[in-house]
Amino acid sequence: QVQLVESGGGLVQAGGSLRLSCAASGRTFSSYTMGWFRQAPGKERQFVAVISWRDNSPYYADSVKGRFTISRDNAKNTVYLQMNSLKPEDTAVYYCAAGSAGLRITGAWDYDYWGQGTQVTVSS
Repeated sequence: QVQLVESGGGLVQAGGSLRLSCAASGRTFSSYTMGWFRQAPGKERQFVAVISWRDNSPYYADSVKGRFTISRDNAKNTVYLQMNSLKPEDTAVYYCAAGSAGLRITGAWDYDYWGQGTQVTVSS
């Protein structure tokens, strides 16, 4: 069992930055691939970024590539999402997730555990 708690969301102006954190409970954090998703009102949950458990290799959605950076600290059981050059279209609830189905998991259905989400609002 893994419990995930996100933090770091908030209100920021376009062009600004935020850093999201996701703290995980449990001693097996390092064996999970960790992902970030987002969901805007009236839209489906969307893949943002993923980092593998094996070699920490990242993979990003095209919409955030070059602006967002995912990282993890296994000693702290935490995964991060550094978000720069934020745009109004980045506004959403951001969720972290833990999965064991593979190294580069982009489908929400393949994740085993989810956090409660943190709101990110980007004003124009």
